Amino acid sequence: MTTAYDTRSAGPLRVAIAAGEASGDTLGAGLIEALRKLSPQAQFFGIAGPGMISAGCEPWYRTEELSVMGLAEILRHLPRLLKLRRQFIKRLQAARPDVFIGIDSPDFNLPVEAALKKSGVPTVQYVSPQVWAWRQSRVAGIRDATDLVLCVLPFEVEFYRTHDVNSVFVGHPLADEVPVEVDAGDARQSLGLPAATAILAVLPGSRSTEVSRLARPFLETGKWLQQRHPGLQVVVALVNDAIRDRYLQATNGVELDPPPRLVVGRAREVIAAADVVLTASGTASLEAALLKRPMVVAYIISRLTHRLLRVLGLNKLEYFSLPNLLAGRELVPEYLQRQVCPTELGPALERYLNPQGEHENWRDAFTAIHQQLRRNASDGAARAVLDLLSERQTNTRP
Repeated sequence: MTTAYDTRSAGPLRVAIAAGEASGDTLGAGLIEALRKLSPQAQFFGIAGPGMISAGCEPWYRTEELSVMGLAEILRHLPRLLKLRRQFIKRLQAARPDVFIGIDSPDFNLPVEAALKKSGVPTVQYVSPQVWAWRQSRVAGIRDATDLVLCVLPFEVEFYRTHDVNSVFVGHPLADEVPVEVDAGDARQSLGLPAATAILAVLPGSRSTEVSRLARPFLETGKWLQQRHPGLQVVVALVNDAIRDRYLQATNGVELDPPPRLVVGRAREVIAAADVVLTASGTASLEAALLKRPMVVAYIISRLTHRLLRVLGLNKLEYFSLPNLLAGRELVPEYLQRQVCPTELGPALERYLNPQGEHENWRDAFTAIHQQLRRNASDGAARAVLDLLSERQTNTRP
């Protein structure tokens, strides 16, 4: 239960907030609206996108200024980004907000949080970096930079507890957005897809490097399945036009019958319309679980990274897909590196296209995951922030 944050002596609550990606802007908008319900006079400023600005955040900088994808792009923009971060820290230190909340984007936000925490400003990281997956030594930096981590996955809290980091599980915003039951027929109608045709949804990732590695074997797997299931429609979900162009480059020469449908910016509808999903590891696999669609998850990392993970023992997890991590068992098939090929992926997907594919209990497990994560994350995050400030306020009173 949230203790009321006393603004009588200090004036309205002043919240500095920073989102470096479009997904973070969505989280930030929900958090701002939830905080304003609990503290109606609260003021917000920082790095914001259109959603946060509409919710009432004063944009010192725009989220788009931080949204850089691809190694070459990052290197080219690095001097500008470092300069922006230095200026941002300087302005925040002068403004002395009541709290700073960094949303995701840990490479940008954690150094900001570290600097502000040293200055006495309470700091919150909303969405944990995946330090529980590999390079767990990074958790010391998170402990030094933050007063509170708002976790969207339940097992993260136990990990942080063992490393003496203050954290709380608030639920996952995706679980709040996605209805418990989603009708495939409605999604197909919205996308203009046939109602009775078997559909394979293909999600090769949101980053250029992911698409470069996964697009071709994923599409070749679709071709493998079409040869065994004539008429199968492959629908490829792509995040934007730039990724669409990279996808077309990567899959040049792979011919399907019928040809694949490419859909930009509507991944959730594509997943909902599908009979089975082939997806890169990441948020898309969680979204498929929340939409209650069977899936196969695959990923390819660079040879150097893979070798380092194996030789140095940096990977601490038995599974890499979110559905399996949340279930604590192999709920969905996972394939990595050389396993990402049609002869491995095809049979794994095919069992879900056959009538006997329904015998497994994946649907009940996906429903349980949905219920576990559906906590009204924005409200939970807002209350956790005010709890932190109330506790600090109490501890500083004479």
